[in-house]
Amino acid sequence: MAGEFEELYTSTFGRLVGQLFLVTGDLHEAEEVVQEAFTRAAGRWQRLREYDVPEQWVRRVAINLATDSRRRVRRRLAVLAQLDSEAAAVVPPISVDGLAVAAALATLPRRQRQVVVLHYLLDVPVREVASQLSVPVGTVKSRLARARSALAAQLDVEIERPRSGHG
Repeated sequence: MAGEFEELYTSTFGRLVGQLFLVTGDLHEAEEVVQEAFTRAAGRWQRLREYDVPEQWVRRVAINLATDSRRRVRRRLAVLAQLDSEAAAVVPPISVDGLAVAAALATLPRRQRQVVVLHYLLDVPVREVASQLSVPVGTVKSRLARARSALAAQLDVEIERPRSGHG
């Protein structure tokens, strides 16, 4: 049974990607929708294996997925087009210091970077950071302390005392 599905996949994947490329105009998107269609077909293989041409079902699903993707993109673009230019967020110019901080942040482990961004950049209280990340408050404080030390060393600055009142 698995062999039949593998055979279908092997014998039709390239052809279907080529066909969907013609529909989407984007090779990456064509590969994604065909891959997703095969994933869905695998879950229904007991029934699909009885079809005269299971490839047609996979093609139809892939085309539907591509169409749905286009609709989502169009809806997003329509919403963006309706936004008043004054209401759109203004992106401040990037400073040399800002670039240095961004580069230093990128060197931190992901968990430390998360708490730094949430607490210091987005001004989220420590307790709320802990809640959002589903970790104890002490873990957040520990990660913040380690991150501050690492950032201070990289940015060649002295460590200030942590802010009080945010915990």
